[in-house]
Amino acid sequence: MCELLGMSANVPTDICFSFTGFLHRGGGTGPHRDGWGIAFYEAGGYRDFRDPHPSVRSPIARLISDYPIKSHIVISHIRQANVGGVRLANTHPFTREMWGRTWCYAHNGQLEGWQTLPLVDYQPVGDTDSEHAFCWLLATLREHFPRAPADVTDEVPKEQYLPLWQLLHGLCEQLRSQGVFNLLLADGEFLYTYCSTKLAHTTRRAPFGKAELSDAELTINFAEHTTPDDVVSVIATEPLTHNEAWTRMEPGELLVWRHGHIQARFVSGSSPMAG
Repeated sequence: MCELLGMSANVPTDICFSFTGFLHRGGGTGPHRDGWGIAFYEAGGYRDFRDPHPSVRSPIARLISDYPIKSHIVISHIRQANVGGVRLANTHPFTREMWGRTWCYAHNGQLEGWQTLPLVDYQPVGDTDSEHAFCWLLATLREHFPRAPADVTDEVPKEQYLPLWQLLHGLCEQLRSQGVFNLLLADGEFLYTYCSTKLAHTTRRAPFGKAELSDAELTINFAEHTTPDDVVSVIATEPLTHNEAWTRMEPGELLVWRHGHIQARFVSGSSPMAG
């Protein structure tokens, strides 16, 4: 299956270190040879890079690992194709507009019966179950919420966003019932991570120390690159470092991230818990 990488930070932060380890899994230390992509939200804008070739041999991937793009939210994906051919149109992450925001989505897993999910406002460009599910998911959210629930401020209006987050969790649960559905989703304000089988996260904050990659010979001392107020959370299919504490998400768990912090947590069969 594919693998996912995400980041949520309270200050513009580059993901060069984590991405360096991640790209080695795309045809190097892992079998995910069928394309890769990465998306950045920065300064109110959005940009992404996608390539249908293995990331471990991609000049574009090497550029990203060396180019410190500063971002609050990052989503990345390396692909092992199971539905749809190996081509750019089928390379994650996928994007669509809703509420004047760019929504970015990446999926790890495989779904059964995905062709029966009705499509209304959005249509796939490629022919993957992942993109079809994204179009269905976003259209369903838009049907129930024609406008954004509220303007986002530093004091996140959790009470106004909880219905949206509850609906998103329910839709993810529906897709999980059709197979494996691990999700990264973002709108420039929030990063959503949903676990069907495998996702883990770690949060880096003061006092910062050294981290060592599992997939490449690289060590970094974050104390030399951060301030005491920085908070950076990294989410991955499998932990990227072997000397940091990673928390594995539960099947059916949805986490809502903003500025490196968990805003809300949803698990199967229980009420949401605010962060």
